[in-house]
Amino acid sequence: MLEFLQDLWAFLKVRKKFWLLPIIIILALLGALVVATQQSALATFIYTLF
Repeated sequence: MLEFLQDLWAFLKVRKKFWLLPIIIILALLGALVVATQQSALATFIYTLF
């Protein structure tokens, strides 16, 4: 995982694609939210927000 993040950072730095960083972070946070709410007690609290 660490090697993937290093490669991703190198790609962003060399290609000057820093505008992709917020998109990647948002997608990772949404993915973590989906994983956290699968079959857990957090699901009921998350669903009330939306």
